[in-house]
Amino acid sequence: MAGHEVINRPFSDVHRMGNKVVATLLHDPTVEGLDVALYMDGSASMENAYGPRGILAKLAPVKNQVEPQMQWMLEYLANKDRDGKVRVTYWAAGDGTQLEMVGDLTGPQAKGYRFPGPRSYGKATVMLPVLRDFVAHIKQSVSEGAKRGLAVIITDSQINDAHDVTAYATQVAKEIASGRLPRINFVFMGVGDKVDEEQMEEISHTTYPGVGHLWCHRIADRMEEMAELVAVLVDETMTVAAGGTVYDARGQVLKTYEGRLPAVLEFDVPPDCKSFTLEVAGQRFDQPIPEDHGDEEHHDEDEAPKVAPAAPPAAAPSHSRRGHRH
Repeated sequence: MAGHEVINRPFSDVHRMGNKVVATLLHDPTVEGLDVALYMDGSASMENAYGPRGILAKLAPVKNQVEPQMQWMLEYLANKDRDGKVRVTYWAAGDGTQLEMVGDLTGPQAKGYRFPGPRSYGKATVMLPVLRDFVAHIKQSVSEGAKRGLAVIITDSQINDAHDVTAYATQVAKEIASGRLPRINFVFMGVGDKVDEEQMEEISHTTYPGVGHLWCHRIADRMEEMAELVAVLVDETMTVAAGGTVYDARGQVLKTYEGRLPAVLEFDVPPDCKSFTLEVAGQRFDQPIPEDHGDEEHHDEDEAPKVAPAAPPAAAPSHSRRGHRH
């Protein structure tokens, strides 16, 4: 896999597929009927990050490194949710497959809410139960007004069931494409220095017929704007400016947007084109073009691997950022 790409402001994601470039501009969207969930890694590798509990929490100087991250994300996401409440759950608890429900929390609750970690830290990091739980939740919430779903999944390391996750995501995409499910997106949020970003990218690069990308990934300590957390919700119907022009590295016009500049730009580039420039309101923004990762779509149902049986119940601003791609 190629190295992590540099994404310059004002872009949040840039994707190359052959000679086509899809560039998403950083935008803070409001999505009607959005239902949001936040899943926090409860595996054993996270125990030090959550810090000591009980009397030790008062005696030890070690701080809970997870809690501040959860608080700001919860407050921000609650403002995006259709009823102002975010479904919050620990995952990868117990034997690694179990979920521990925290509750439906509001933005005002976020500032003072405590996240000490799960009751039982997990012996593995199994993500499939998260996807199953969120899909079941969205199906139930449709009758209550849910029109779109967003699950933010916090993890600090490699997941153990990537094959099952990919297979289940393929089935979810087919249900979305057929209209049996509303649009759903998943966001990997990596924390700490042991995150397997290559694994996150491999899952996130997958595209699905009629759906496109289901996944997006972010690294917590590289995020500079809250809007990066929900960049996967941004689409071409959203407008960010009153027009603009895209140029290649030689200054040739690649595409002109008259009247409105959508939040997602799509344009063709010459095979040897390595960068482009967006001009908006007299300002110019240069952006390198990532290598083509050769995203492969899942076509036939026979090609999708079978999913394993259900698990037991259960920073300072800078001009560029790395790794902020699908």
